[in-house]
Amino acid sequence: MKSTRRGFFSCLGLLGLGGRCLAQDAACPVDLHVHLDNSTIDAVLGLAKERGVRFGIVEHAGTKENVYPTVLSNDAELQGYLDKLEGKGVYRGIQAEWNDWMGCFSKGMLGKLDYILTDTWTFPDRNGKRKKLWEKDADFGDLNTFMDRYVEWHVEIMSKEPIDLLANVSWLPGPFAADYDALWTEARMQKVMDAAVRNRVAFEISAGFQLPKLAFLRRAKEAGIKLCFGSNGRYPKMGLLEYSLQMAKELNLGPADMFTPAPDGQRAAQRRTY
Repeated sequence: MKSTRRGFFSCLGLLGLGGRCLAQDAACPVDLHVHLDNSTIDAVLGLAKERGVRFGIVEHAGTKENVYPTVLSNDAELQGYLDKLEGKGVYRGIQAEWNDWMGCFSKGMLGKLDYILTDTWTFPDRNGKRKKLWEKDADFGDLNTFMDRYVEWHVEIMSKEPIDLLANVSWLPGPFAADYDALWTEARMQKVMDAAVRNRVAFEISAGFQLPKLAFLRRAKEAGIKLCFGSNGRYPKMGLLEYSLQMAKELNLGPADMFTPAPDGQRAAQRRTY
């Protein structure tokens, strides 16, 4: 698999996109959406070497109201996380939770991260309270009303939060997933694209969820939105990027189309006001 993947990436013109793998002589694709959760960094690094993929590690970050195996909630916890990954050959990011996470951290501390990622899965219900869209008791209401609110939620997140990447892009709750093509209309896609362009937010090509679909990604590329690969993987299901690589081939992506973490001083947490 490693040699096949290397050859595939080479023919796409993307070799070297994310720097070097842990094996110093092997350029590789980058999975920027990897969670440690209950695994260890050493176990994850073993997979990176085996699969010929460089990893970006993201830890959930925000208030303790967000329930995950680990939630970083202040500067001291974030510094400890950065220290744990220092010198490990991985990118260091966070997955920001809800819309109040910025208040947990100083701007200087957030600027130490290589990137900040979030998604739209924690959604305000009709009373404005946080609701996990994947939960079975989620109340979506009328389908088209939900979709319009959902699109506006994408726009709000990208406009108000200092994020570099939007993950799980175009994902829909289970009851709506079969109607993906009908619900993601041209107008709805365009609103999301416009917000991404205005705020310089990149989109993840999710290998785990096989999203966005090709038509959505083609519009994103045409709009000049940077793209990246992500698995949303927990051990041992990270670095499995077949869908992401297939979309890269279909879209003829090159290095200029791809997101790479910005240098110090140019990251979203440093250049955005919030």
